[in-house]
Amino acid sequence: MKEETKIILAGRHPQDHEGAVNTPVYHASTILYPSLAALRGREPMRYTYGRRGTPTSKALEEAMCDLEGADGCVITPSGASAVAVAILSVAKAGDHILMVDSAYYPTRSFCDKMLAGLGIETEYYDPLLGADIASLFRDNTSLVFMESPGSQTFEVQDVPAICAAAKSAKIKTAIDNTWASPHFFKPLVHGVDLSIQAATKYIVGHADALLGTVCANKASHSDLRHIHGLLGLCAGPDDVFLALRGLRTLSTRLRQHQESAIAIAKWLQTFDFVRQVFHPALPEAQGHDIWQRDFTGAAGLFAFEVNPCSEQQLANMLDHMSLFGMGYSWGGFESLIVPAEITRTATAFDNSRQLLRLNIGLEHIDDLKNDLYQGFIRAGYLKA
Repeated sequence: MKEETKIILAGRHPQDHEGAVNTPVYHASTILYPSLAALRGREPMRYTYGRRGTPTSKALEEAMCDLEGADGCVITPSGASAVAVAILSVAKAGDHILMVDSAYYPTRSFCDKMLAGLGIETEYYDPLLGADIASLFRDNTSLVFMESPGSQTFEVQDVPAICAAAKSAKIKTAIDNTWASPHFFKPLVHGVDLSIQAATKYIVGHADALLGTVCANKASHSDLRHIHGLLGLCAGPDDVFLALRGLRTLSTRLRQHQESAIAIAKWLQTFDFVRQVFHPALPEAQGHDIWQRDFTGAAGLFAFEVNPCSEQQLANMLDHMSLFGMGYSWGGFESLIVPAEITRTATAFDNSRQLLRLNIGLEHIDDLKNDLYQGFIRAGYLKA
């Protein structure tokens, strides 16, 4: 079955819901047991308590497993909580974990503040390390965490090489796969144990719900489910329903996001004040060969560097955009622009460089180009 068809069918069972095309929203905390034997666990029940699952949440879990090629999935209230539960399902006090230096900033905060307090040491590594990551392994290393492409600067990691090195040392691997979604990259196929989605982004796709998912292989699912339950994590049924609804148009939306983003990235390269465009689908981009080998498409999120400018010039540009809004998150139908703030500790990065991060939405590309062009005029990069 083609991927586009699988996205439409995954997790859907209309015959179980009176023929309804979409799985209904189950608002449930208490689940009633038909007998004492069932209450005692002697008679199996599919649903036992709202936090442990309903037909609504199970539909999304099943769909994500189908798309990721996973043995199990848990749903969390946000992408950040999905990162946390994935890490905590592996790491314990006294462990050492390896975290990619280009990770999403809330992931860094969780490692530096929460994990440190739990006695778990985080060491950041160069995202371009590849198989040489084995040189950083210790006897107590339990996890290698990846994010590819990396946050803000979009470095593409050699995921298969890193996974092979980790597996040979009996070390688990996890990846934040939000940029590509399970449609454009399938981490478990490439050897990853835990695949994380900030479903807030492309899965939901409409900037109206916060959600996270973690999909796991057979060896990792039990521990993931266990820690997910201990932390009491669950997501509201309405948000889960929005994710299921958004999922059905994932391939169609991503096709347009990709087409428009690559076109705008190439257009930006034509301006002499644009120093660099960070988009892995561009042939000259770092890691393009790996992206081309492992990925089946590109997202609508990328960044570009412009000549240095003052805060006032930046405000002149950004405060008066017509289509590009300023706001965090991304992956919705609307285009966004924000200054990219970089934190690196294992690798060097010149923070005086002016980076702008774009989320290319579903507006017409000519209108988006015009909005950027007028912004460049207001910033003084172009003459009116």
